Amino acid sequence: MYRWQRPILPLVLAAAALTIGLSGCEKRAAPGSVSAPVQPSAGALDAARLAAAAGEPDQWFTPGRDSSGAYYSPLGDINVGNVSRLGFAWQYHLGSHRGLEATPIVIDGVMYAVGNFGHVYVLDAASGRELWTYDPEVDGQWGRYACCDAVNRGLAVWNGRVYVGALDGYLHAIDAATGNRLWKVDTLPARGPKTPYTLSAAPVIAGDLVIVGSAGADFDGARGYVAAYDLQTGAFRWRFYTVPRNPKEGPQDQPHLVDAVKSWDPRHQWESAGGGTVWDGISYDPELKLLYVGTANGAPYNIKQDGRKGGDDLYTAAIVAIHADTGQLAWYYQTTPGDRWDYDSTQKMILADLDLGQGPRKVLMQASKNGYYYVLDRSSGQLLSANNFAYVNWAKGIDPKTGRPIVAPQADYQKGAKLMFPANAGAHSWQPMSYDPQTKLTYIPTMEWPMVYFDSANLRAGLIEGFFTVPAFPSEDYDPKALASLYGPLPSLAQLDRGLPPAKSRGFLRAWDPIHQRLAWEVPSLSNWDGGVLSTGGGLVFQGDGAGYLNVYTADSGKQLAHVPLGTGVMAAPMTYRVAGTQYVAVLAGYGGNMVGYPLRANYAAYTRNNEGRIIVLKLDGGAVPLPPLLAERVFPTPPAHEATASQIAAGEVLYNRFCARCHELGPGVLPDLRALSPGLHASFYDIVLKGILAPVGMARWDDVLSRTDAESIHAYIVDQAWQAYNAQMATAKNGPAHE
Repeated sequence: MYRWQRPILPLVLAAAALTIGLSGCEKRAAPGSVSAPVQPSAGALDAARLAAAAGEPDQWFTPGRDSSGAYYSPLGDINVGNVSRLGFAWQYHLGSHRGLEATPIVIDGVMYAVGNFGHVYVLDAASGRELWTYDPEVDGQWGRYACCDAVNRGLAVWNGRVYVGALDGYLHAIDAATGNRLWKVDTLPARGPKTPYTLSAAPVIAGDLVIVGSAGADFDGARGYVAAYDLQTGAFRWRFYTVPRNPKEGPQDQPHLVDAVKSWDPRHQWESAGGGTVWDGISYDPELKLLYVGTANGAPYNIKQDGRKGGDDLYTAAIVAIHADTGQLAWYYQTTPGDRWDYDSTQKMILADLDLGQGPRKVLMQASKNGYYYVLDRSSGQLLSANNFAYVNWAKGIDPKTGRPIVAPQADYQKGAKLMFPANAGAHSWQPMSYDPQTKLTYIPTMEWPMVYFDSANLRAGLIEGFFTVPAFPSEDYDPKALASLYGPLPSLAQLDRGLPPAKSRGFLRAWDPIHQRLAWEVPSLSNWDGGVLSTGGGLVFQGDGAGYLNVYTADSGKQLAHVPLGTGVMAAPMTYRVAGTQYVAVLAGYGGNMVGYPLRANYAAYTRNNEGRIIVLKLDGGAVPLPPLLAERVFPTPPAHEATASQIAAGEVLYNRFCARCHELGPGVLPDLRALSPGLHASFYDIVLKGILAPVGMARWDDVLSRTDAESIHAYIVDQAWQAYNAQMATAKNGPAHE
């Protein structure tokens, strides 16, 4: 078998590296090189080469390695017998301190990676030497409508080009050899000062098209869609809307929506635009020429708000197949009809051939946010099997005849607060699962994570920005006394937890048998929000975790073989590749994402060490991974004078929870704890909030929704909370009086 070997970089890439420099990389000696007969051009991937990916084990062509999206590599140089020798090869600092969710691509010895806002980094995959970087020049204001951090989940490389979506909704085509922009197109259907759309998913190549979706279903005004653009020119080709438009605007604008609108309550809040965004989970079958997309929650979350009866709300929380050539509907399967729990179906899908007892069948598999593992015929959308891979109490099961969930009475939180499994973060979220064709097991980053749901419609209208109108709290953060000022009387956790599993957040890596729909093995995690998964031909399963380790297990039994300290929490899925005969394992380390606003606990790396965004690469017989510095002990400085009235502080609490708490929860987290603001930041508070002087680093301006009076109330609440934290600190230290 001929194998591309890529020990020497093309001259054009080497020249680019000399021009740009080597900043951001810790250099390590590269392995010895072997001359290849022909040097391939940069980004040399096309349909024929991708279809034959199994014959090129050295490569990692797409975020999931190939068109199946299995996050599986046939490489086995690193295996059960030697993985204990895994150690440091090189690392590259991205200069960020936020969540990193992408898996790099490696083609012919060149690594293509993407970080926050859509920044692209291209490196020598053997040494980490920087070749070029690309800045999409995103205004930090766009971080405001990024539901879950300024993240990006991947890029595409095709025929000498790199395609990346930036947070502000622009799709960029970049020359893979030089890093020069070839074109840039606006993918948003509307753009304005309050546009809620953002773009964080990896583009997908489908024939001569590049496909993108968008995020934003948690906010007012986002109507879900997926759109197609010409690979060569960026010309718009088609847009498929996932939810109907407001019937008051006239007949539906696309054929598949004519019947869909009948599944929505006639009194639906159409001004919300419906949600159903495609913020991840896009796959393409080149043989069937079908594009598969997963859709998000409807907006608002509670479709029965204000006495509405609700409906199925097509095509939210669904898997939808689209004819890539025409943009027309092929089939759909709705995993959660009438979703009221934020159970998106945007999790990444795996395309595989499974023998379910009657010979091989082309299937699509998804471990959904709602806790069920679905196996569908990817030609027709027929449900072949579904079973829960995690504990659920919102449904009693899936009706095998209709394919619909049997919704349990426990799911109705309008009749009182309920402890729900899974949480709105899902039993499985965007973190990629992996399918190993050798073991025929799927490895799922799983969360046994309950939340207390309750209806706030009659308590404080418009309490939370956008459509987070259904309060949901992890059990660890559910304190009825502390929440009473916002939500009124609430039952205790002990009252809600009767007859249910332990009301605490737990994480597991679960090996799931999709043929027999049963658990093969599981291992508990040190944290409850961990990274995606890689499986390999070496009989191994790799997963990073929030505690800052890369863990390696046997694929057949789950026995842990390696526990490599990285010092930084991991959410992204690892990948592996080979250059000049050396196999490497790489992962982006950087914590944040959906956890950006949650207080961290002691078992998270970001709680103890600087959350440095890095590409970390390992190989056999490497050394210890360099760890980021330990964080200094958190000290609350003396806050400004406490001069606000009780009513102003109360108003500030409501505004803070509506606009600020989504990112700045009061506690140790990924983003700053505002109780610990310095005197200088207190002095600049109104310029930061109302004028956006920190927009370049991601802190947006809010003067379009907040008045000076609003900002003063928010500041009063922060100062009040800062004094409480400061006084507690002083009491603990026993070296100062409490503030009067």
